[in-house]
Amino acid sequence: MSGSITPPAPTFSRDELLRYSRQLIMPEVTVAGQRRLQQARVLCVGAGGLGSPLALYLAAAGVGRLGLVDGDTVDLTNLQRQTLYATADVGRPKLEAARARLSALNPEITVVPHALRLVSANALELLRDYDVIADGSDNFATRYLVNDAAVLLGKPNVSGSVYRFAGQLSVFHPGRGPCYRCLFPEPPPPGLVPSCAESGVLGVLPGIIGSLQALEVLKLLLGQGEPLIGRLLLFDGLGARCRELSFERNPACALCGDAPTIKAPCDHDEARCARPPPSGAGEREAVARYSVEEFHARRLAGEPDALLDVREPHEHQLVSLPGAVLLPLGELPARLHELAATRGYVIYCHRGARAERAYGLLRQAGFSGLRVLTGGIDAWATRIDPSLPRY
Repeated sequence: MSGSITPPAPTFSRDELLRYSRQLIMPEVTVAGQRRLQQARVLCVGAGGLGSPLALYLAAAGVGRLGLVDGDTVDLTNLQRQTLYATADVGRPKLEAARARLSALNPEITVVPHALRLVSANALELLRDYDVIADGSDNFATRYLVNDAAVLLGKPNVSGSVYRFAGQLSVFHPGRGPCYRCLFPEPPPPGLVPSCAESGVLGVLPGIIGSLQALEVLKLLLGQGEPLIGRLLLFDGLGARCRELSFERNPACALCGDAPTIKAPCDHDEARCARPPPSGAGEREAVARYSVEEFHARRLAGEPDALLDVREPHEHQLVSLPGAVLLPLGELPARLHELAATRGYVIYCHRGARAERAYGLLRQAGFSGLRVLTGGIDAWATRIDPSLPRY
């Protein structure tokens, strides 16, 4: 008909309207909110325990562009908590498997894999293309790097972490609240805080915290609710309790304070680069080590090395090296008298971090002739004796 106005093309297809219908009918979402999700770009740092539920729920909700950062391959030990993957994916690059799973879940979105290790040289370039960063990494080096890059770029960062039966979550939003360094100004010394590989985690915990991360991301994108800005949510799985700590921007923060000294991202071994070491501070003593191959050769040659296992008793029961003395790291200071200070020990644990801490304790107590077995019993089972069980 002459003079008629052609209506605008529909925003969503019939299938998309049906797919998202349960959230479209919510007054906090509607078609306008769904359009915001469709246009959003979210980067998930880590495609592991936290990244699995995070990516799955963001994909299902219709976040249009979903970036994933991870350079690992799927291991059998991942499957207890990393629900993006199946047994058939073991040995496959994580992002290859994740992209296939997420695209099958929602073919309407774009999944962008970044199969790399996030470092200071690439952090700003990578984060720059996204609206919201969701940090599901499992180490302090990456958490500080993500935080620093996000603040420098003015990007909100939804950060989660888990430990055994516990988890925590916060939102760090430049210009609206404090950053991660306001809460934890400096990374802990390497090896001080055990990783999940050392301490363990119940598989459902990353599912809970990762799902909460997805909720916070969606709230930010939709502009709804009260994000966890300036609040740290602490979840106790054993007690089924949540508590909350409030914290404020620190005017003296080296990153987001009134006179910041951190002007660019830096890697973990440079994480204190903005603050010079105290006057007179010496360098950390190098740890003496044996590779598993070197130690194996010594055993074959009949060398009388004493073995010290600093894992927990339940780990020792799972698998151990013949002849090892079990002395858990937590009991070591009170039981030094059980060891001969004049005798050398080769110290091992699961993968090496606890052995290094034991090495430091024994050196301070006057022990000499110490060595750490690099990679621990896991490296031994992988490269020397594959008949041993791994965990």
